Amino acid sequence: MSFTGKYELENQENYDAFMKLIGIPDDTIEKGRDFKFTTEVVQNGNDFTWSQIYPGRTMTNKFTVGQESEMETMSGKKFKATVKLEGGKLVVDFGKYLHTSEIVGGNLVETSVAGGVTFKRTSKKLA
Repeated sequence: MSFTGKYELENQENYDAFMKLIGIPDDTIEKGRDFKFTTEVVQNGNDFTWSQIYPGRTMTNKFTVGQESEMETMSGKKFKATVKLEGGKLVVDFGKYLHTSEIVGGNLVETSVAGGVTFKRTSKKLA
């Protein structure tokens, strides 16, 4: 299944609790809570360019499934990780949390788990 597309955030669950758990400052949590950011994904086989476009900032991760790549977390920390494809889901260990992405009913569903807190974000496909 192709992840390629442009997606707009529709809803998120456990945002505040998860962001606090991974160490995001309160003022940043407050600013980010209601952002309707866009995610743009370009997939070419196992090569991905994954961009999240926030007001005033774009975070882009480029990676190849199965190969170590430099990645950036939501908090801006850079590290090396290997993205895996498991059962149609992209899976990556971001150090403090495990993140999965999948396409469900044409929507992008991203789930991050840390310390017993599950943060789920659903974005509807625009293009």
